[in-house]
Amino acid sequence: MKRIKSFDHSHNLLYLIATPIGNLGEFPARAIEVINEMDLIAAEDTRNTSDLLHKFNIKKPLVSLREHNEVEASLNIIKQIKDGKKVAYMSDAGYPGISDPGYILTKLCLENDIAVSTISGSSAFINALVRSGLDTSHFYFHGFLSAKENEAKEELESIKNKSETLIFYESPHRIVKTLKLLLEVLGDRRISLQRELTKINEENIIGSLSELVKLDESTLKGEMVIIVEGNKANQENYNDEEIIKLVNELVAKGLSKKDAIEFVSNVTKVRKNHIKDII
Repeated sequence: MKRIKSFDHSHNLLYLIATPIGNLGEFPARAIEVINEMDLIAAEDTRNTSDLLHKFNIKKPLVSLREHNEVEASLNIIKQIKDGKKVAYMSDAGYPGISDPGYILTKLCLENDIAVSTISGSSAFINALVRSGLDTSHFYFHGFLSAKENEAKEELESIKNKSETLIFYESPHRIVKTLKLLLEVLGDRRISLQRELTKINEENIIGSLSELVKLDESTLKGEMVIIVEGNKANQENYNDEEIIKLVNELVAKGLSKKDAIEFVSNVTKVRKNHIKDII
């Protein structure tokens, strides 16, 4: 077991810095402050990171850490941190490690007693989820499906019975193909397709999968986030007596009646108004 405090100075430290997903105005002051303190910035794409830093009048040495060199680059970064260098890692957009490199670097740092701290920022799938109009109480983030159709179909088959809201990333040149595959494997469900998040052409396309497969692909530009309703058929049915019992048990444990009703509604998917009517 390890207990690593990020800022007690007994451990070396790596910063993971989330970057804007579109609107550069969302780059937080805390990120700029930390970057200015660094000796070295590791980046998924040094050109993109250089452009971002230039906007904020920051010049720092950059090294590449991308999918195809992540192990070698991570070992080099660990050596530099152990030699006393202050290092941060930035992916192109959003959080390192979320459908981007960063996991291996983080894992190896922790194995080498290097603390890891995160500078908060934008996340495409969180932004998309909270504005989708679909259930946010429980969700499953899958990221990109395999580019090979048979493998993508197997991935969908393995998660099609999940009751949680499903979240995927997709590129514009594959989006209609992916929507058709989702309809084929998951069946017709409610969906929110979102593109160009935080940019001037931000768009939220809401409907059913059977409707969205008819979209004109030429109108779909930019990176996509797909939010799909979970499988409702597999959710357990609760009768009124069971609902009342669950609420009463939570109230007996100290929850307010309002909080107990909200919790039971989230768990059972029974409308709060119905629960209020029967209590």
